[in-house]
Amino acid sequence: MADDRDIHRTISSLVEEEKTLRAQLADREVSESDEHARLRAVETQLDQCWDLLRQRDALRDAGRNPDDAQVRPGSVVEGYLE
Repeated sequence: MADDRDIHRTISSLVEEEKTLRAQLADREVSESDEHARLRAVETQLDQCWDLLRQRDALRDAGRNPDDAQVRPGSVVEGYLE
């Protein structure tokens, strides 16, 4: 099971990938449709990571094991309202 540091590293990596994709699009190194498809996937993964961190915090606050948190499907985390 990933700990908080691992999740934060994943988030950082995904943010860097997002920046790279946007730069590649600006430099016309990747097509707009490819960039949008990959960006959607990256955004979903980011939402899953943030959701996992929130679950871990909530479990910790409740005196439970944060390792009991589970990655929720993209379809679930994408449906949350900010």
